[in-house]
Amino acid sequence: MDLLRNIFKGDKGIWIIFLFLCLISVVEVFSASASLTYKSGDHWAPITQHIILLSIGVVIVVLVHNISYKWFQVFPVFLLPLSVFLLGFVTLMGFITGDRVGGAARFMSFMGLSFQPSELAKMAVIIATAFILSKNQNEKGATSQAFKYILWITLVVCGLIFPENFSTAALLFGVVFLMMFIGRVAAKKLLLLGGSIVGLAILGVSFLILTKNSDIPFLHRFDTWTARIERFFQDDTPASAAEFKISDKNAQVAHARIAVATSNVLGKGPGNSVQRDFLSLAFSDFIYAIIIEELGLLPAGGVVLLYIWLLVRAGRIARKCDRTFPAFLVIGIALLLVTQALFNMMVAVGLAPVTGQPLPLVSKGGTSIFINCAYIGMILSVSRYTAKLDEENAILEAQRLHDEQIPMEIGTGSETFSDAQTAEDPTSKILNSDEEFK
Repeated sequence: MDLLRNIFKGDKGIWIIFLFLCLISVVEVFSASASLTYKSGDHWAPITQHIILLSIGVVIVVLVHNISYKWFQVFPVFLLPLSVFLLGFVTLMGFITGDRVGGAARFMSFMGLSFQPSELAKMAVIIATAFILSKNQNEKGATSQAFKYILWITLVVCGLIFPENFSTAALLFGVVFLMMFIGRVAAKKLLLLGGSIVGLAILGVSFLILTKNSDIPFLHRFDTWTARIERFFQDDTPASAAEFKISDKNAQVAHARIAVATSNVLGKGPGNSVQRDFLSLAFSDFIYAIIIEELGLLPAGGVVLLYIWLLVRAGRIARKCDRTFPAFLVIGIALLLVTQALFNMMVAVGLAPVTGQPLPLVSKGGTSIFINCAYIGMILSVSRYTAKLDEENAILEAQRLHDEQIPMEIGTGSETFSDAQTAEDPTSKILNSDEEFK
């Protein structure tokens, strides 16, 4: 028991959330990997690989949560230049070699392993934003320098992510915007920034609509984005089920809706999904639809509550911090994980257009699992720091109460004076003045 306590330190609530999500991931990825099983011919290969990756992720959590949060401030120094270089390299190679997955150049191979630079870039931006906000605070809030530095870093990174992964760029920008709001950046600057982004978006969309189907460099995925948004807002619900037709364009959305519609309160049971055989990326982007189909509405609602609980626990940890960097870091990480999770689940149930966002700590993956586990480790590292603060404060409070209960006897005979005497008392004045006491 003592060994486990020494290994799994930090906030117990965060550990419980992490372990529950890992358990759900193992069960549902095993069920949703039917297409991978068919391709590989090995029933156990996909889930074995996923368990290995999750096990490495647990090791990452243990290692990272034993690092003092102060060292995380150093990460952006090398992570930012590295992620900018890798993002530029992947995008450029996509145009030179035409090597794209699903029409987008998001991955690169390293020693036979697939790697997604945007995940590393998100971590670098979140930590850098927390660091800049913490170092540029005054009585009125964050300084204008903080806003300028954060804006430049975010625009550069999001600009490199945007051509190949619009949803990730938008998600990261939104989280940074929220962090600046929490970090007390002037509301006027945030409103001006929001208005500028909306204005540029309108001008950009108008320009691209006028030049539709043209081969504009770095905007080759615009037709895909447009089609997804149009299908989302288009009311194609048939009058009867017999009239419903599934095509290549609406296959993902259609099968995800069928999975949700054929579920019930408790679901069909783990491993009994039907739509996993027809739903592409059922083990990744649409795994929440499989969770609803197999586990039911109530357990699927419990998954939502796990992420909400993660945000609440992170908020409590941030409130206990006596320094700004760990507080901003924990809030930024929690916002990123929870926002991405909610967006993935909204896509699965038809409340948002289709994107390529996996469900954090649940979907099958490589880079995303490792980075998300590092995020959990960082939150736990800060929780260890706040736990030490609580212990120190408890000791100081106990010492203060102890000192208040001990009377101070001064003089001779029956004259007894307490340290609770008022400042007007001459004896109290002597005790509280070093100069007069001498």
